[in-house]
Amino acid sequence: MSLSAGFEGNEPIAEARLLARSFLADVQNIHGLRVSDRALDLVELVVSELVTNTRKYAPGPSLLTLQVRDGCVDVTVWDSNPDMPTILPPDPTRAGQHGLEIIMASALAFQLRREPVGKRITASIQLADDPATDAAGR
Repeated sequence: MSLSAGFEGNEPIAEARLLARSFLADVQNIHGLRVSDRALDLVELVVSELVTNTRKYAPGPSLLTLQVRDGCVDVTVWDSNPDMPTILPPDPTRAGQHGLEIIMASALAFQLRREPVGKRITASIQLADDPATDAAGR
């Protein structure tokens, strides 16, 4: 299961978050895969952070792809800017610029890949938590 959506750069970032939430609802309701509340929140956060970074550092078109595989959802954002993001070391005194740090801490896998045009960033989020640790009981 996958979904891709192109953005020109002027749509509200909330549109990308709603698309992710709708996709995961379909994954659960139509395809019968369990999606924990934690996964839903994390995917929405990752989509928001990656699309925000694209708007901020790579104005112009971008592509959001959500793909379910191996019990995870891969959140991938492509943009046309070939410059790789700077991943800063953790610093609790720094205001802002913690997005990639948070994504890397939350994702099972994180990948930056330069493309012939631009770059692709992918974060893999586990769809369902271990029932023993899922506070929502889902």
